[in-house]
Amino acid sequence: MTDNATTQTTDSPAAAKTPAAKKLSPRARIAAGAVALALLGAGTFGAVSATAAPAQATTAAAAATVDESLTRTSTHLTLGAATRAARAAVDAAKKGGHAVSVAVVDRNGNTLVQLRGDGAGPQSYESAGRKAFTAVSWNAPTSELVKRLDQAPTLKDIPGTLFLAGGTPVQAEGAPIAGIGVAGAPSGALDEQYATAGAEALGK
Repeated sequence: MTDNATTQTTDSPAAAKTPAAKKLSPRARIAAGAVALALLGAGTFGAVSATAAPAQATTAAAAATVDESLTRTSTHLTLGAATRAARAAVDAAKKGGHAVSVAVVDRNGNTLVQLRGDGAGPQSYESAGRKAFTAVSWNAPTSELVKRLDQAPTLKDIPGTLFLAGGTPVQAEGAPIAGIGVAGAPSGALDEQYATAGAEALGK
């Protein structure tokens, strides 16, 4: 009776599992943990992917084509043309015996080309850019704009502007497409003369 009871206890499934669980080697435990982590990672990745998918779809859906009636085409100087104008202004000043800085800006006032002639004063570089910006902003030579200060003196307070002679606009079909500014000559009149020489070089 005693032998049979002992045999039944040893051969039962529950009893067989208990010693096996206790005898897992360190390597087996590490392998089991790696499997568990892999399963957990797969589940997490799937959850993240499922969450990200709607955001991607929303971004794609936000892109739209604008109707052509809502746009307009503007004319701009090419880099080659702007360089030619700046070079012509520097050369005109050099022939007159003066060292100047020249700036050419586009319709939005962004600098296309800026040259500083040999020997031009350090202050001339910034002044040329501001004159060009002022000329294209009001589509008028800066020598003419200086006269407007009598009626509107606060114009000179607008950032980036300089109401001194030496800037001239470049036009296409009556609209401004660029501005040329020159600074460094003995007078504003000479600065503007050289700026005009730069603009005239574009018509040749």
